[in-house]
Amino acid sequence: MNWLAIRAIYLFEMNRIRRNLSQSVLAPIISTVLYFVVFGAAIGNRITEMDGISYGAFIVPGLVMLTVLTQSISNASFAIYFPRFTGTIYELLSAPVSYAEILLGYVGAAATKSLVLATIIMITATFFVPMNIQHPVWMIVFLVLTALTFSLFGFIIGVWADSFESLQIVPLLIVTPLAFLGGSFYSIHMLPPFWHTVSLFNPVVYLVSGFRWSFYGSADVSPGVSLGMTFVMLLICLGIVAWIFKTGYRLRN
Repeated sequence: MNWLAIRAIYLFEMNRIRRNLSQSVLAPIISTVLYFVVFGAAIGNRITEMDGISYGAFIVPGLVMLTVLTQSISNASFAIYFPRFTGTIYELLSAPVSYAEILLGYVGAAATKSLVLATIIMITATFFVPMNIQHPVWMIVFLVLTALTFSLFGFIIGVWADSFESLQIVPLLIVTPLAFLGGSFYSIHMLPPFWHTVSLFNPVVYLVSGFRWSFYGSADVSPGVSLGMTFVMLLICLGIVAWIFKTGYRLRN
């Protein structure tokens, strides 16, 4: 394993945070604060509790997951798309670096950025609501698995995209709606039976439910099922990435 190459790719990507600090860190934090103001304060005054939890505290896991999903995809997709756009990807592919090492560098950096943001948001949340994490180990497990899965998904989008516009299509038209409809701000048990059943086909429901269970011990779906679905999504993304590297899809042409 060429750890020097992995470290070089990883540090190059991490340095993008320092160069774009306002976009990488401040923007997600400001968005989270606005969510707390709108949902936690304005709506929370009318919805006092949900599943025995104050509404302000109830939405914290959903907000963290929303940020991890969107930022993991955004960071990983841009990281691999930009060298494709400038043509520098061929220098990387011709270097003595394996596909697995390239993947570790890019996905590791994207997942790290998301985990840093998730930590900052949880610290920010403590200024608005009391935090109570009943299962901290499982909280970390769900967080890391989600960051890795959606960083891989972002890597796939970055390879697939043929323009900056198409780079935004999947996150804007598919991922963000699924995140909002995935129980980030409500319990799916509040939905009518038909829409409750439809929601179970939304993979984000399992991520949010499992992550929320690690905080409060309350979940819309069994934590074991949520963990299993998270692993399934991770394996699907790994399978697609393996196929991309095997065929050279949009990397060698």
